[in-house]
Amino acid sequence: MSDTAVVVGGGSGIGAAVALAYAQAGRNALVWDIAGAHDIECDVRDAEAIDKALAETIERDGVPSELTITAGVGHSGLLLDESVAEWDRVFAINTRGPLLVMRAVAKALINEGKSGSIVVTSSVSARLVDRAMGTYCASKAALSMLTQVAACEWGPHRIRVNAVAPGVTETPMLGRAPSGGEWFAAVAGRTALGRLGRPDDLAQGVLALHGLGWVTGQILECDGGLGLHSPIDAYGESQKAAGTWGRR
Repeated sequence: MSDTAVVVGGGSGIGAAVALAYAQAGRNALVWDIAGAHDIECDVRDAEAIDKALAETIERDGVPSELTITAGVGHSGLLLDESVAEWDRVFAINTRGPLLVMRAVAKALINEGKSGSIVVTSSVSARLVDRAMGTYCASKAALSMLTQVAACEWGPHRIRVNAVAPGVTETPMLGRAPSGGEWFAAVAGRTALGRLGRPDDLAQGVLALHGLGWVTGQILECDGGLGLHSPIDAYGESQKAAGTWGRR
């Protein structure tokens, strides 16, 4: 089996941390991306670009035995205000793109009779309701379900499929979120382990899933305990704001 690993979206953020973790472990990892440092250019919205990137990967190093997909885009906005174009853009990057990459690599592995491991990046937002992030939540919920269906379909071919689900993590995806002060302090305070996630936290989770040969179809919430309650409006905070905390 090829020892090659591919990290899609490895030019920055969590993907870059995964690529670095491979390098530190003495493993070869090819990075697919359209920005940042990358080995092969690939826009996951483009099926032809995916096929081309995979063909180049196979020519260079063979069919990858481990595939990590971290490519994604953040988004916020109310459902009543969402445009069809923006909905389609988020799903094209967060859901359809990962599926196209997963399927392309799975077909290549099956054609060569090789086993493999796939890890995608979902989110705690796949199961936690956030009234200002409906499109993003839906795109990640769909990706989590695709992970489990793919694990069921491809298990007989010895291909494992899992996902990591980050909470709030210090990456460029935070976009316009304030870089310090009350917002970050509040999120850290709602996280059981008392801080925001870092890209290397997720990289540890990704490599762990790749190494667990009897695990498939799982969504590993790698979030420091943020998902133990709503990251936006925990019950206790609502009660405190209403002045009813602790009342019977």
